[in-house]
Amino acid sequence: MIFLLVFIFGLIIGSFLNVIILRLKDGQDIFWSRSQCPHCFHKLSVADLVPLFSFLWLRARCRYCRKSIAWQYPIVELTTGLLFVFSFYHIFSSVTVVDFLFFIQLVIAWLAIASLIVVFVYDLRWMLIPDAVVIPVALIILLLNLLIGRNFLDLLGGVVIGFGFFAIQYFISGGRWIGGGDLRLGFFMGCLLGLGGTILALFLAYILGGFISVILLALKRVSPKSALPFGIFICPAILLVWFFGQPIISWYLSFLL
Repeated sequence: MIFLLVFIFGLIIGSFLNVIILRLKDGQDIFWSRSQCPHCFHKLSVADLVPLFSFLWLRARCRYCRKSIAWQYPIVELTTGLLFVFSFYHIFSSVTVVDFLFFIQLVIAWLAIASLIVVFVYDLRWMLIPDAVVIPVALIILLLNLLIGRNFLDLLGGVVIGFGFFAIQYFISGGRWIGGGDLRLGFFMGCLLGLGGTILALFLAYILGGFISVILLALKRVSPKSALPFGIFICPAILLVWFFGQPIISWYLSFLL
């Protein structure tokens, strides 16, 4: 029952993330403006906004103008719901008692998931990383990590490596190799993962980016000169390390020893 409730909560948060993604881009008020159809601009009712269910019930079309509803909406909602459930199970299975530490870890995980989903979709659609999401959430996560006893020097090392790694590329290339938003995402990475996790996440991001790029080139979906937003590889790499960092490191070391 608890997993179902977490899933529903994740769907609701996912619906709100869609609002953030679209209204940040348009410079609209996030909290107080009523949602409307992007085609006919009709104000949407509560029945039109039930996460996932409304999309299926309306058969992916606006109730009023019958134009198609973007698949971004259910994908973001479903992804958020599933990741919230997985993170809850992951943290719950690693503790012996549900206490203050458990809830803080859960808040950190859900904040990270929500913000990285926003960054992923935003960067995929517009090749931009929204500082309005990345910077405040990174600072909150940093404070929460310190609250639960994470080593300050480890987190500081992660910030230096995450931000510095991209900053060096940015200044050497004059912004041609990497965007300024990636620097802030590197800062976010360090606040969440610490030194070791940040190094691993950077490694995985480049592996993932290279793998996907080869597939897209083989399918002729991009050309060798095409620019791909790197944030779409950093975000899943961060989550992979957050959930599976220690098993990945152990697996890698098993080949060396």
